[in-house]
Amino acid sequence: MSGLIEIITKEMALRNYSRRTVDAYTRVISDLYKTTKKFPRDLTAQEIKDFLYKKQQTGLSSQTMALYANAINFLYTKIYKQLDFEKLRHPKKTHRLPEILSKQEIELLISQTTNKKHQLMLGLSYAAGLRVSEVVDLRIKDVVLDQMIITIRQGKGRKDRVSVISERLISDLRALIANRGPNDFVFESERGGKLTTTSAQKVFQQCMARAQIKKPATFHSLRHSFATHLLENGVDVRYVQELLGHANIRTTQVYTHVTNPALRNIKSPL
Repeated sequence: MSGLIEIITKEMALRNYSRRTVDAYTRVISDLYKTTKKFPRDLTAQEIKDFLYKKQQTGLSSQTMALYANAINFLYTKIYKQLDFEKLRHPKKTHRLPEILSKQEIELLISQTTNKKHQLMLGLSYAAGLRVSEVVDLRIKDVVLDQMIITIRQGKGRKDRVSVISERLISDLRALIANRGPNDFVFESERGGKLTTTSAQKVFQQCMARAQIKKPATFHSLRHSFATHLLENGVDVRYVQELLGHANIRTTQVYTHVTNPALRNIKSPL
């Protein structure tokens, strides 16, 4: 099985898939093998469907099920090159509004740690609309304090983009990166080197608990809140799309449902 995983890894690398997607696909194929106790080449179409059905029954989200379908489709069409393989259809996506933190909640959240680096990490993620992977990958050379912009290299979809920095963060950011090399990570771990996404998410959840904010928010909620608050401030949705790095404006427009002023002005008849 290790040989197959290596083949998949190399093929995806040649096709310029991100490391994160490669890891996700190979985990799916490993899970397929461990669950069915068969090499994927020997599975029937019905056995594959049974495997996916069992996964769905465990409560996996539609997005995760789509990932499983994509990984299996890639294996049979790109690796095994089975021309008669009937591609698995993606399950219907669940449509949920993003979890948004208010400006007051974000201020409270950031105040829950005395660690200046952690405060800056949370603050910058909100102020620039960063994904957790993007904030831990951020290097000093990509932070231009004089212009108050940062460049996010090879974000989701292998795209570079530029975003903004809040003036409030400039002084502390300048102190954090002083006397360090351009290729150093902005937010290094205590032992040096790259901070893990798990560590960043843990900081967020600890601050949420201390702030006693009961919303089911995640680190990604900082990015959701960034987009929503920009729209509330009157920024055109196309500019928000560019700052977030969305390929399709429909992805950005979901935030207009959260901040729709016309709906907020409607009073209940009760």
